[in-house]
Amino acid sequence: MKNILKYTFVFSLLIFSSCFSDLNTIPTDPSITSADIVYGTPQSYLQGLSKVYAGLAVSGQEGPSGKPDISGIDEGFGQYLRGFWYHQELSTDEALIAWNDQTIKDFHSQTWTTKDGFIYAFFSRIFYQISIANEYLRQTTDEKLASRNTPEDLKAKIKNYRAEVRFLRALSYWHGLDLFRNVPFGTDADPVGNFLAPQISGSDLFKYIETELLAIESELIAPHAANPELYGRASQGAAWTLLSKLYLNSEVYTGQKNYDKAITYAEKVINANVYSLEPNYKNVFLADNHNSKEIIFPINFDGLRTRTWGGMTFIIRAGIGGTVDPVASGVVSGWSGTRTTPQLVNKFPADLTGIIAEFNPGKNYPKVYIPGSFQATPFDGLDSKNALTSMKSNRIYEGYRYFDQDNGEFVILRNPSGTLSGKLGDNGADGKLETNGANIKVPAKGLYYIKVDLNNNTYILEKQTIFVKGSAVPANQASKSELTWNADLGYLTAKLELAEGELLFDVKGATATTLGDNGADRLLDIDGSAISITKSGGYEVRLDLTKLDYTYELRLTSFDRRGIFYTNGQTLDINDVTDYTNGYAVLKFKNVTTTGTRGKDGDFPDTDFPMFRLADVYLMAAEAILRNNGSANQAATYFNKVRERAYTGSAGNLKADEITLQTILDERARELYWEGHRRTDLIRYGQFTDGNYLWQWKGGVKDGAKVESFRNIYPIPVDELNVNTNLKQNPGY
Repeated sequence: MKNILKYTFVFSLLIFSSCFSDLNTIPTDPSITSADIVYGTPQSYLQGLSKVYAGLAVSGQEGPSGKPDISGIDEGFGQYLRGFWYHQELSTDEALIAWNDQTIKDFHSQTWTTKDGFIYAFFSRIFYQISIANEYLRQTTDEKLASRNTPEDLKAKIKNYRAEVRFLRALSYWHGLDLFRNVPFGTDADPVGNFLAPQISGSDLFKYIETELLAIESELIAPHAANPELYGRASQGAAWTLLSKLYLNSEVYTGQKNYDKAITYAEKVINANVYSLEPNYKNVFLADNHNSKEIIFPINFDGLRTRTWGGMTFIIRAGIGGTVDPVASGVVSGWSGTRTTPQLVNKFPADLTGIIAEFNPGKNYPKVYIPGSFQATPFDGLDSKNALTSMKSNRIYEGYRYFDQDNGEFVILRNPSGTLSGKLGDNGADGKLETNGANIKVPAKGLYYIKVDLNNNTYILEKQTIFVKGSAVPANQASKSELTWNADLGYLTAKLELAEGELLFDVKGATATTLGDNGADRLLDIDGSAISITKSGGYEVRLDLTKLDYTYELRLTSFDRRGIFYTNGQTLDINDVTDYTNGYAVLKFKNVTTTGTRGKDGDFPDTDFPMFRLADVYLMAAEAILRNNGSANQAATYFNKVRERAYTGSAGNLKADEITLQTILDERARELYWEGHRRTDLIRYGQFTDGNYLWQWKGGVKDGAKVESFRNIYPIPVDELNVNTNLKQNPGY
């Protein structure tokens, strides 16, 4: 069971307001409890911490609606993660929305104005979050704790709590920096009451966030992953990840490069040896993703305790419409809103499924035929595929046949015939053949080696099992290495993940042997040479034993499995933004566990949002190394770790000289789509507004159009400017 910070709380410290020029507001409503009373019990400090974390997940005191933190906007629209997602995803090639709610479509067309209500809502949410962090820090100073006779053991815990709150405040200030750049600024050191926050420049805010994160690094809890006691709480790993992000984008924020520091802090995360990539990409986005060791810092959701019409409820349900089955995603219904553009879909290459070694057609040897009960038309004597062959033309015929049922039967014909006249059978079940004898019995289903000697009219029937073995078969694939009969194909097959190395076919039975390939001609030889596997990945191994020239085929099945799109009834091309069926649906996030069980509630998901995860850190490290003219081989190592998970092996790996900055940007889209990174990435690459990269309906034009570069940052909302005379509008607005 997911053990998260319980997002339940018994107090409200700040007035509900739609204006956050004053980052240190005080209660005016007598029903709002004062801070000194609230922090009167030991458990209240953990409750206060929960309130700060909860600000990322819920929108008020009751949830999903009622007693909102911010007035003046629908609670679902005004929830933190939903606002963040609007700004980071709807404005890019990764998402667009069909709704006509107010100015919602202006995000994708990049035509927003200073009066946009959604922009104002998220601006307010960011600074509300900062204000509750400030208040928590104000109420947990050494002086305050001493005045309340706080026990020493609790003080030690509160020191960690304060570091976590400072991280959460730095995270929100980073969102302010990234989205709005020059924002109002206030800390717990500023006075409470009538205080209009001054405006801070992007460069100075960058320095403040950096200083804060470095200051709390040693006070945060150690890196942790999937720890039920600590899951969801900010750790050193979260701080290092945020520092790496800050430094990677430093040139955008300040004009100064800091790629060396971006590498340093990304590698701190990697070298902590705590986080690891989830083996199955899809599992990172399911209702039990709290078990994933890949997630560094999540926003926690629980269908019973964190109910909101924003957050993961929005991300999952807004993406469901048309013929998409909501039950398959673990929810009761969809909202027919979000889809993606063809530009994202086309970043996923066609399947790399291909034949590495193809069946050899073999030679035409003398044959006898074995019609039997296993045929679609039982005992069809004209079916020439069921044959035994004589390699030496010496009247000794050999081969394999799979019987899919117990108590199978067959006979032997010298020539294909519409009748079974002249068949050879076995009257005494003694291995001797008689003309028009009884059907030969096969007691148990399975694979059988059959040898017929017409020199003395005898036969051998021996049950055998064949496995794939060798250094190319990892230990964890041993249980999958038995070849089984595929009735549709008429071959023995096995699907397994192979490593670089060698393989052989291991025949087990009364007469055991090993089959290899002496001439690398896909014809198998007894005790032949091992078959070389030069590229790791998912394979289907096929073995054709229907003729004596036993032959095999290796099919590489590795391909990029990360494009989780729904296409039935959806068009790739988007002619009408308001039509949900225009554009592929994205079903990446689901309220379903890895075992297929639906979350606790059909309206509100249990699925957590992975704000930071290890795959992102690997790609940041690779990019920073290339930008810093570092080791291309090291960049390739980090890059290919992400690819190997996507392709279930090295089939998708790129060489160091094949990896460019553009390669990494495209890989980030494939790996991180719908996770709130795309806008920031495109800006860093100069492709968000006036660059040459276009996507459908950018600029309000179907084929896409450039827009003004000042839209790389959002405007300071005009209502905020009207209240706080310390603020100046961002250039261009």
